[in-house]
Order: sequence, then structure tokens, then C-alpha cells
Amino acid sequence: MLSNEKGEFVFEHLPAGSFRVAVRSKGMETFASNDIVLPAGRRFELPLIELPFAPTNTEVQVVVTEEAIAQEQMKAEEKQRILGILPNFYTSYIWNAAPLRPKQKFELSLKSVTDPVAIAAVAVSAGIEQANNTFPGYGQGAEGYAKRFGAGYADRTIGRLLSSAVFPSIFRQDPRYFYRGTGSIKSRALYAIGSALICKGDNGELQPNYSHVLGNFAAAGISNLYRAQEDRTASLTIRNGFILTAGNAATNLIREFISRKISSNVPSYAQGKPLE
Repeated sequence: MLSNEKGEFVFEHLPAGSFRVAVRSKGMETFASNDIVLPAGRRFELPLIELPFAPTNTEVQVVVTEEAIAQEQMKAEEKQRILGILPNFYTSYIWNAAPLRPKQKFELSLKSVTDPVAIAAVAVSAGIEQANNTFPGYGQGAEGYAKRFGAGYADRTIGRLLSSAVFPSIFRQDPRYFYRGTGSIKSRALYAIGSALICKGDNGELQPNYSHVLGNFAAAGISNLYRAQEDRTASLTIRNGFILTAGNAATNLIREFISRKISSNVPSYAQGKPLE
């Protein structure tokens, strides 16, 4: 039925009786009038009819990828500091944290080596080496200190990149220490020490820690390229490789028994391995 020139609908020649008017339009609520009783020849005009929009249901699905979860967890770890000062970036207090992608492994390692506190630690170490005349081939004075600082920072940077980014990306291993927090003191200590040689793979399974061990010895070997000639020895390379690996075990013990209590910005829900 078509409306007139004013947009009105006119129903003519209706018999006497009871009528109802219903108005429907797609996407709008239906209008239905009450009974309208018309005697013969009676004219009746309905009031203005306005149809409101019909209510609709919209379903929104939010999908969070594993990579996005890992990114958020990594950003939280970058805020962890022992006593509010010392970086504690490589400790995950979330036992089943999402694995890091290669890009994230490099991001975390670069964050670690460029942290001002880490650089200051290298500077202090270089000063102690100079005072003890460690690596005498570098000499003394400002030049000797600069060489010691440069070598120390190179050691730290190369070691971190190799053991926490390059090799973990190649072997698909997680470079972080996963805080356990449950079990006997002995079992936790053995776990911490063993984590220097055993790590969690990106698939969640335990694996030989090729990344840290190879990274430690590779970094020790590369250091011969910039050490003073008289300090370049195979025994020094091997010794430094073992020292770095033993250092990982000692650091893990601190992570397991001490750092959780004195680290800032650790999420309250991050409590290590759940009780079985």
C-alpha cells in the first residue's frame, strides 16, 4: 500500500467493526495499537507513530596470542629490581610463563646490557681490576682503565647476547630462570644449581642448557680477540668459561632463596611452581 503525497496512509470504505493497526519495519520495533472500534461512516485519525530501533545483541570475541602474553610478562620482568636497584630481569616468578619469541629474547638482552646499573657495575669492576693490576697487559692510568672497562663491557655484552639471545633462538630455549619457591630447601637448591646446566625449552620441556654453556665458553673464546697479547691463553678461556657457568649456578641460588623477598615490582600472583 502506498502513502499519499503527505506520507499518510488512508484506509477508506471500511465496514463497521473493531480494528487494530500494526506497523513493522526491518530493524525497528513493531507498533501494535489497541482495539479501535469504528461505527459505520466514522472517521478516525491515529496519533503520530514513531518506531524505535530494535535492540540488538553484538558478540565480540577477544583473542590474546601467546606472543602478546609473553610481551606483557617480559615488560613486567623488566621492572623487577633487587632492593629497587639491581636488575632482576631474567627471573620469571610465573612458573608457566609464555615462551619468548626470538625478537623478545634479543629485546630483553639489549635491555639488560644497556641498563645504567649494569654499566656502573662494569665500571666498578674495571676499577678493582686496575687496583689489583689484573690483566697487566693493559697497563695503568686512564688508558689502562679504559681498556679494562671496554673489555669488561664487551665480555658482558657478548656473553649476554650469545647465552640469552643468539643461542636460545637457535636451540629454542628460554634464557630465564624460573623461580620454583616450593619444596624442601635441598630440592630447591639442587634445582637452582641444576638450572645452570638444564633449562626449559620453548616447548615447555626440560633440556640440556646448550644456550648458557655454549654462550659462556664462546664469549670467553671471543674475548681473546681484544685481550692484551700476553693475556690470551687457552687456559684463561677455559677457566673463564667454567667461571661463568659456575657463576650462573651461584646466581640461581640467590634467585631461588633471596631475590624474591627483596625484589620490587614482582606481581603478587607470581609465586613460582604451584603445589601439586
